[in-house]
Amino acid sequence: MSPSSMTKAQARERLAALRREIEFHEKKYYVDNDPRITDRDFDRLMEELKALEARFPDLVTPESPTQRVGEKPGEGFATVPHSRPMLSLDNCYSVEELREFEERLRRLLPGEEVRYTAELKIDGLGIAVLYEGGKFRRAVTRGDGRQGDDVTANVRTIKSLPLAVEEKERLEVRGEIFLPFSSFRNINREREEAGEPLFANPRNAAAGSIRQLNPAVVAGRGLDIFLYTLFLRDEEPPTQGETLRELKRLGFKVNPHWRACRNLNEVVAYWEEWKDKRDSLEYDCDGVVVKVDSLAQRRALGLTAKSPRWAMSFKFPARQATTRVEKIEVQVGRTGALTPVAVLEPVGIGGTTVSRSTLHNEEELKRKDVRVGDTVLVERSGDVIPRVVEVIKDRRPRGAKPFVFPSKCPICRSEVFKPEGEVISRCLNASCPARLRESILHFASRRAMDIEGLGEALVDQLLERGLIGKIPDLYRLKLEDLSGLERMGAKSSQNLLDRLAQSKSRDLSALIFALGIRHVGERTARDLAEHFAGLEDLGRASAEELTAIPDIGPRVAESIAFFFKQPENRALLEDLRKAGLNLVSRERPAKGGPLAGRVFVFTGGLDSFSRDEAGRMVESLGGRVASDVTRKATHVVVGDSPGSKLAKARNLGLAVLSEEDFLKLVGKSSA
Repeated sequence: MSPSSMTKAQARERLAALRREIEFHEKKYYVDNDPRITDRDFDRLMEELKALEARFPDLVTPESPTQRVGEKPGEGFATVPHSRPMLSLDNCYSVEELREFEERLRRLLPGEEVRYTAELKIDGLGIAVLYEGGKFRRAVTRGDGRQGDDVTANVRTIKSLPLAVEEKERLEVRGEIFLPFSSFRNINREREEAGEPLFANPRNAAAGSIRQLNPAVVAGRGLDIFLYTLFLRDEEPPTQGETLRELKRLGFKVNPHWRACRNLNEVVAYWEEWKDKRDSLEYDCDGVVVKVDSLAQRRALGLTAKSPRWAMSFKFPARQATTRVEKIEVQVGRTGALTPVAVLEPVGIGGTTVSRSTLHNEEELKRKDVRVGDTVLVERSGDVIPRVVEVIKDRRPRGAKPFVFPSKCPICRSEVFKPEGEVISRCLNASCPARLRESILHFASRRAMDIEGLGEALVDQLLERGLIGKIPDLYRLKLEDLSGLERMGAKSSQNLLDRLAQSKSRDLSALIFALGIRHVGERTARDLAEHFAGLEDLGRASAEELTAIPDIGPRVAESIAFFFKQPENRALLEDLRKAGLNLVSRERPAKGGPLAGRVFVFTGGLDSFSRDEAGRMVESLGGRVASDVTRKATHVVVGDSPGSKLAKARNLGLAVLSEEDFLKLVGKSSA
């Protein structure tokens, strides 16, 4: 029903429903980083809401989504007001709509010539950055347009943003933080391997990164930034073109593809050019930002409550297509993760033929209910892996059956494991051919069995030549096997054999860690080695027995018990025993000690020692170390930039120690 035909009562009911739906999708997009609809579908909801409120202005409420700009500031960061509003842009999707925008300009600027700048619209996170005395001082997200989140510590990690500039006057720049496609793929691969939900697109990954409470995590994400607005002594340059040139002169990163346009026809030509070229970019670009070039004209045009009248976002068409699912395969990754993949009837999207699309995991496959024979909507963004957006249910062939996820590894036929609460099924057979290379590299790593010289290139040669087919085969290698390999002379071959022999005497904790059991890191491996006399005792332990050990929760216990139940892994351990490796714990700690009963958490950077070294000091004195601040902890040791753990410790009333305090407690000197 159109707004013009609604009664007031019908309008009131529809407005309430629209506001609820829009608020839901705003939260999913801006706060949860989990969008459920396309940008165009969201814009349609907003357009309907605006039209209905225009028809019934007395039904407009202060809480309506039309009365604010964007997301609410997130939790966990201080809220800071903007020096001047940081508004969002109106969108258009056709040349006709863009010409309507120009007609509005002409009515407001009668008789004046209007020139434009056209810039690529980066799909990222808006940010305002303040410099004082030539130094980076603060970074604030767009928030609701009037105030945003202080994310200074996180934005500071972006290497393309200068920490100092020549200009000593107060300076504010604004721009877009984004995530290059290569970084996006790396993050999602790591999240998938960790069993965490995947980011839907680079924009959400960038937003999720900036809202991290740990700047060290942000620093590893590979974020980047383009700047496009400059306030110097609270003044702007006279044109947008001069703004971009001045930003570049000051050392800021500016998107190099902007163009000065004498008229709207040149803007449209620019849009057409980049609509076809956007796949050549290393970042997500979803349209063109069209701005009136003259600052004087911008001031005359002014602002609405939501957006500037002098700018428009001219969106590109969505890169989507429909095709048919020919079959569904399950791949096994290097960490044993099982990933369903839709094999598609080839279809062209954005100049590329797409024939495969990841379905991410079993839960995602079930949620979307993708079946062989289904017609699906597939989306591709730049060179990001194509994804199935949705199944077109009314085109489902009769008799199409739900996909049954395998209970055994497709490669080695071992039983797969999926802990409660996780979305990824895994093969935990350390000798599975699909994960053998990574298993060997982890086994040989310094913190595990410490087999120096057994690097990637050598492992690849050993596998290619069939010299090893499982981890224990390493201990059967002979001098003649190695000396014929590339870069392996007699001396280096003998050195490797010596290191293999030395690794047999490593303590049990190193071997437990080397096995690559899901969720078992070095500290957990040490806890297990201290609790059990040997690997056989550990292998017989039930999940219930394991959870009785401090700091081992149900998920970790279940993973350990499942690992040792697998026949393939029990055979692996027997082979390692026959090879002469140490399977007993020689360093079970004595009871008691001056720190007995105390649990320490370390946060922030430490100067006198690493966290591992600090942990060993605590354990040698009878105490324990935990990774998170909970009520079980007794002391929190704080170094530089401690993050959220310090606030949490204070809220729980825990003892907070400086590094110097801790050194005194354990009888050490900072010197």
